[in-house]
Amino acid sequence: MNDLSTTKTTHMNVAVLLPCYNEGLSIRKVVEDFRRMLPEAKIYVYDNRSTDNTSQEARAAGALVRAENWPGKGNVVRRMFSDIDADVYVMADGDGTYDSTASPQMVKKLIEEHLDMVVGTRRDVYENAHRMGHGFGNRLFNGMYRNLFGPLFTDIFSGYRIFSRRFVKSFPAISSGFEIETEMSVHASQLRMPIAELPTDYGARQEGSVSKLRTFRDAFRIMFTFLILFKEIRPARFFGVLAIFLLITATVLALPLLFTYIETGLVPRFPTAILATGITLVAVVFMVSGLILDSVARGRLEQKRMWYMTNS
Repeated sequence: MNDLSTTKTTHMNVAVLLPCYNEGLSIRKVVEDFRRMLPEAKIYVYDNRSTDNTSQEARAAGALVRAENWPGKGNVVRRMFSDIDADVYVMADGDGTYDSTASPQMVKKLIEEHLDMVVGTRRDVYENAHRMGHGFGNRLFNGMYRNLFGPLFTDIFSGYRIFSRRFVKSFPAISSGFEIETEMSVHASQLRMPIAELPTDYGARQEGSVSKLRTFRDAFRIMFTFLILFKEIRPARFFGVLAIFLLITATVLALPLLFTYIETGLVPRFPTAILATGITLVAVVFMVSGLILDSVARGRLEQKRMWYMTNS
């Protein structure tokens, strides 16, 4: 195990960020474990409207406890990133599923390799701690991510991440729920940040603790997030695909009319002709919109890049 003291962290300010909702059974141990592994770090627990003793247990363990009343992990992350100033940020969950002993090595990797994010990929995640169907969903969404946004990540849903200051202060944090990890990954891919992955152990939740994930609801939200982010980042491709689909549809509708017109000089089905013409016009609008929005997206990317560079 690599000790954090072996890295050049004399003047590094490290913050451990733990978003929590009803994690009273596990949060004390999580705080104590990170305190032991990162003794010089400040540990913050953000209580997201818990109805149990999460705040009391976190304070008893020595954490700095703050509250976020907007529900959802994305809202908590937005608040944490806005509030806390540090050089290195360690983010994990308060349920005790992530291996705190890996944190010194992850921090060391971030600092020594001048990275902006290190993701603790979950070793044996499908066997250890997922309900039926979660393994399939993880593979499906990770595959979709690589096809849409690039091949940098193999576990986009891991909540165990180490960040640089310039990542945190340039991250817009638009999502409100568990899809926030997807948005983080897309942000890194879009700006082509230097990132790395490190396999870490992933265990079961504390006995008696209940997962906050809702399989179908969260799957639909993640799928919707994929579509929105893809539209925002690559609008020309997004609207181009729609335009091509509409043009094919219009062609299929119009060809029989065209053949009939060539043979007889008549257009017998005016409603179909009008429909094909309308679909073609919509396809052209989509194509033009995609080109315009692509220029807008390029300008926004340049602004993001400049903001990212100002926090170096």
